[in-house]
Amino acid sequence: MAIFGTHGRVYKPAQDVDLGSKSDETYLRANVKAPRVAGLLVKIFVWILESWIIGPIVVYILKRDNLIHQIISYAKFQEPPLFVPSHPWEGLKEQEISVLQPELTPHEQVQQAADCIPPSPEMVAGNPVSYFQRWTIKDFSKAYTSGETTPLMVAERFVAAVKASSGPHLQMSFFINYNVEDILRQATESTLRYERGKPISVLDGVPIAIKDEIDCKPYPTTGGTKWLHKLRPCISDACCVQHLRSCGAILVGKTNMHELGAGTSGINPHYGATRNPYDKSKVSGGSSSGSAAVVCAGLCPVALGVDGGGSVRMPAALCGVVGFKPTFGRVSHSGVLPLNWTVGMVGILAGTVEDAFIAYAALTGHLPSNEPSSQSRINFPLLTTTSTLSDVKLAKYSEWFNDCNEDVRSCCDKALDWLREQYGWKTVEVTVPEIEEMRLAHYLTIGSECSTSLAPHLENLNMSEVGWDVRLGLRIYGSFSSREYLNAQRLRNRHMQFHKEIFKSADVIVTPTTGVTAYTIKNDALKSGELDYINGAALIRYMIAGNFLGLPAVTIPVGYDKLGMPIGLQFIGQPWSEATLLHLAYAMQGLCKGTYRKPEVFYDLLKKE
Repeated sequence: MAIFGTHGRVYKPAQDVDLGSKSDETYLRANVKAPRVAGLLVKIFVWILESWIIGPIVVYILKRDNLIHQIISYAKFQEPPLFVPSHPWEGLKEQEISVLQPELTPHEQVQQAADCIPPSPEMVAGNPVSYFQRWTIKDFSKAYTSGETTPLMVAERFVAAVKASSGPHLQMSFFINYNVEDILRQATESTLRYERGKPISVLDGVPIAIKDEIDCKPYPTTGGTKWLHKLRPCISDACCVQHLRSCGAILVGKTNMHELGAGTSGINPHYGATRNPYDKSKVSGGSSSGSAAVVCAGLCPVALGVDGGGSVRMPAALCGVVGFKPTFGRVSHSGVLPLNWTVGMVGILAGTVEDAFIAYAALTGHLPSNEPSSQSRINFPLLTTTSTLSDVKLAKYSEWFNDCNEDVRSCCDKALDWLREQYGWKTVEVTVPEIEEMRLAHYLTIGSECSTSLAPHLENLNMSEVGWDVRLGLRIYGSFSSREYLNAQRLRNRHMQFHKEIFKSADVIVTPTTGVTAYTIKNDALKSGELDYINGAALIRYMIAGNFLGLPAVTIPVGYDKLGMPIGLQFIGQPWSEATLLHLAYAMQGLCKGTYRKPEVFYDLLKKE
């Protein structure tokens, strides 16, 4: 247990911390002391913080009251700082896998992934299933191959649906930018390939959306701002986009996002609040809000996001879809806005685990020469053999797991019961120490990296072009000192050691994905944005290890709260264990899919209803 000194905490060496179920480590709940601010209130708060005289005093008080001084600023550690969450390959052993052969092209990797996926239930039964089911990548490919529909017809339905979703009745604000002419051009080319009987892969003709934090021609990359694309032009596709394009996917535009990724709600004062398709009065989550919402609404089976602090998994859970973040270094970050170098990673949002797997197959490997990685091999899960996985151990820290609202807790507990009953998998009780400390260290890290990245631009920027909530965030980010940043990296080192030890006794760590479900959008936030650190802390409560420690993680929808809003369950894996995570997610999906509900706002692009 940590000791409090005169100015800050004195941490005992990481190796002396007990991680067992009977550890005396105290679970520290999030100690957020900051009011929700929006509308006029957020403007007044920004004016105060930007004041040369009063601002520094208020920032000091905020950092003190939220325990940053005690836990990080003046803390004492024995561990040295660890700046990058890279992981050596240590001969990880995974069950029921196919080892990817080296030097395959992205479309060849996609084909190998497709071969690892069993037929869909309706194909086995010979008639449609009774529960709500999303069309998968394979469904699109089969419809195109059979001539039932064409990529061009799907693209035309997509364009009509986006226009309908943007109308005054819905105002879903899914996209920042989409180009009808470019979409139809891609769809026409794909249609011709199918007519010739030569599609590139199962992704050929499949609509995929890209978060506006990732370069994708012919669109500017705004990062959710009104100004960043003017200073950093998009001159080529990001590496991950190149891979998807080479597989024949139709890249349908740039999805809305929380400005600069600096929030958890998905409310963007410049491009509109991305609304949740299950209830358009609710938030979709951030910052990959548009990517989660377009998948949820049926516009795309897959979309790309960037996960810096749960920014893929959090909106995926709130919107009832799959969110998958690979190990740090597994997927290229080239062509992604450099807002946070050591915590941000390209991630996948998909309607099903199978589609997340196929998209992952397209993206993984083939890193540019300037992105060294210690990964030595890539495993694909044989999803046809999920029921044969044996002796799976799920690490659970009950105090942390239960730190959520009652609907989330009971739903996630029930999901674990199903896994135990169906597969005999075991839950292992552990202690994950210093979770709140890790959250604050991550916040300090992502804030420091963001403000440093943007510093050359902000010096000459008219701040009136920046949303009020982001201005407030940037003011706090810019207050972090080198001592605080270094101490945060010492905490990163400690948690690397903690998690490595936990994974000696378990295959994955299991948690709810978020502590609360989607909450209501308030009108005062629409034009100013909002700062809601209490809801924000609940949303990111289970997110941080994936980003701060570079661990792979996946969220799967497992149920709904009393208002019908989706709930997600998360698996956090060992480095490079993507195959295991996809296996477990697929098993969980199989037990839950009969309960899945159709969103309030949904578009059927294959027109099979």
